[in-house]
Amino acid sequence: MAVNEKSNGCPFGTHRVIEPKNVLPQPALKIDNNMDYMWDNEIMVNVMTLNIDSASFTQIKEEQKGNEENIKRRILEIVNQKGKMQNPVTGSGGMFIGKVFKIGSKLKGKIDLKEGDKIASLVSLSLTPLKINKILGIKKGTEQVNVEAKAVLFESGIYAKIPNDIPEKLALAVLDVAGAPAQTDRLVKPGDTVVIIGGGGKSGILCSYSAKNRAGVTGNVIGIEYSDAGVEKMRKMGFCDFALKLDATNAVSCYKEIYKITGGKMADVVINCVNVSNTEMSSILMTRERGTVYFFSMATSFTKAALGAEGVGKDIDMIIGNGYMKGHAEISLDILRKSKIIRKEYEKHYA
Repeated sequence: MAVNEKSNGCPFGTHRVIEPKNVLPQPALKIDNNMDYMWDNEIMVNVMTLNIDSASFTQIKEEQKGNEENIKRRILEIVNQKGKMQNPVTGSGGMFIGKVFKIGSKLKGKIDLKEGDKIASLVSLSLTPLKINKILGIKKGTEQVNVEAKAVLFESGIYAKIPNDIPEKLALAVLDVAGAPAQTDRLVKPGDTVVIIGGGGKSGILCSYSAKNRAGVTGNVIGIEYSDAGVEKMRKMGFCDFALKLDATNAVSCYKEIYKITGGKMADVVINCVNVSNTEMSSILMTRERGTVYFFSMATSFTKAALGAEGVGKDIDMIIGNGYMKGHAEISLDILRKSKIIRKEYEKHYA
């Protein structure tokens, strides 16, 4: 397919914004997803699989009562309306894997890609121009949607080449949440007490591994899950010193349990990985004074967190889960290489 090229595209992709003008692609209501042309500073990709953000996929699945055909229809509606996969309820997107189809003339020779390379996008689908021709299916038990589609990465966009030693779908699953274990690795210090909310989930398992690795034998990792299956998963993985069944929307019960376990000292670091709303106050109450909460969850409300911490008089640092950290892709993929039990578990679900 011949693709015409336009010149002088903005590095951040504002040339693709349709509505409203003068904003970046992520907050835009609608962007241009026409794939008959591209700008000289874009990378066009043949997309094979979308990994929809967990909070977004959960919302759509519940809204459509689990009906796969209706889920697919809703995804197509969103993309056709917005030019990108940005859930209007959660505001979040996801990521993709695909093969590089064409590299803009301005970027050729300046980036470490060639046409035909398999890559994973490390920027959100909520800002990525996307044109879906057909949804082939949804991998059961995951947020992975197989498609025939094209997408565009802007000059400022980041990506990772799919490694040869890790299956594509497995790499996609891990890279989707790569920011969480990488940030955990940065935040946790030897001897820390760390609480992982959602410690049996896709990102939670990786965070638990990183937290235990960093906290060491003098630290404690406390995993929290809502279901018996989640608790059993944390015990099976073996990275949590305590695997607790708690409802993270019940802030007081979470506070009491962590108070009891820590002798009132509470957690140095709390990592929130769940995909449901109203868990902000549990995260805050379980954190010690001058401790740190890392909100990786896209279901987090800034208002609830900020005003809630103020309301209970908690002087803590709250970090919004930036999905990007330098080297985060390599850090997260390396966990699969080092931990046989995590790789085996993820291969069962995603490979």
